[in-house]
Amino acid sequence: MAKKERKILNFIAWLTGVIVSLAVGFAMIGGTLTLPFWLGGNLVAAIAGWIVVLTTFLGVIMAILNQ
Repeated sequence: MAKKERKILNFIAWLTGVIVSLAVGFAMIGGTLTLPFWLGGNLVAAIAGWIVVLTTFLGVIMAILNQ
């Protein structure tokens, strides 16, 4: 596989990961995706969702600055 094709596939995989992370994070924040009460319920899910969203944005910024 050519170097250019590999870079394109790596970008597609990275972008897919960012989109999925943001979808899951925002679902946890919004209450669509929750945890059972014995794992902390909605509050812990919302906190985890914010952590996912913030670290995803931080990763995107770091990736852009690295290029």
